[in-house]
Amino acid sequence: MAGGLAAPNFAALKAVYERPSLHRIMQPKKQLAFSGRRMNLHSKASHEVEGSPWDNKGLLQSQELYEYVLETSVYPREAAALKEIRAITENHPEFFMGATPDSGQLIAMLLNLLNAKNTIELGVFTGYSLLLTALTIPDDGKILAIDPNQQTYEMGLPVIRKAGVEHKIDFKNSPALPVLDKLLEDDKSRDSFDFAFVDADKTNYGKYHERLMQLVKIGGLIVYDNTLWYGSIVMPEESVHELMRQDRSYFLEFNRFLAADTRIQISQVPLGDGMTICRRLF
Repeated sequence: MAGGLAAPNFAALKAVYERPSLHRIMQPKKQLAFSGRRMNLHSKASHEVEGSPWDNKGLLQSQELYEYVLETSVYPREAAALKEIRAITENHPEFFMGATPDSGQLIAMLLNLLNAKNTIELGVFTGYSLLLTALTIPDDGKILAIDPNQQTYEMGLPVIRKAGVEHKIDFKNSPALPVLDKLLEDDKSRDSFDFAFVDADKTNYGKYHERLMQLVKIGGLIVYDNTLWYGSIVMPEESVHELMRQDRSYFLEFNRFLAADTRIQISQVPLGDGMTICRRLF
């Protein structure tokens, strides 16, 4: 292979991907609050489903090392309200859609480094990343949060209210594209956002990118979640669960697109199932 890189060991990757759910492999020696399914890796709603492709979110495939990172660096600093959101999320059938706390820790740092005040979030689900952002930005900061499913947003809303940050959130119960297009009709909205987080329908990421590149200011960040898609992007297609194939194919295309986009500086980070951080250059 060019550059002297060894060919990927697809057999090993496949074995990792198809391993039993992590809660059946290892019982952690030390239990923390909400630690039974500590990263939304497992859900009460999925215990009776064997072989789900969503069971093993997380690319750091040594469970012991993952536990070390979480218990040492992540959970001790995770706000109680965020732990509560995770506890609520684990009971949802689509628990795997929740943001992971190690990813959230990085997002909070990025928000602080930017001194972000005006942010936008596409895809809210139960509100973990939304609450994290609301807790991080200043009291007069604002988050435009867009999701077509108000029911899941309302699952986490009591926690958001209890945390005293609901006033920072402008929730739009809508698909994202109409809201973004409406914003672009107003020149004041262009170049007005410091930060965007995208964890929405995957096959529209490219459309979101073009709109966000007009809404996020130069020097601002756009963060795309799931871009390594549970590690499946390096597996042969026939080895990938059929539920994941369409989005896997799209992410292969989207990742190539971002890598070639000269308007942005990028870093693809293997937290959760992959995040790509894009800094707008011009």
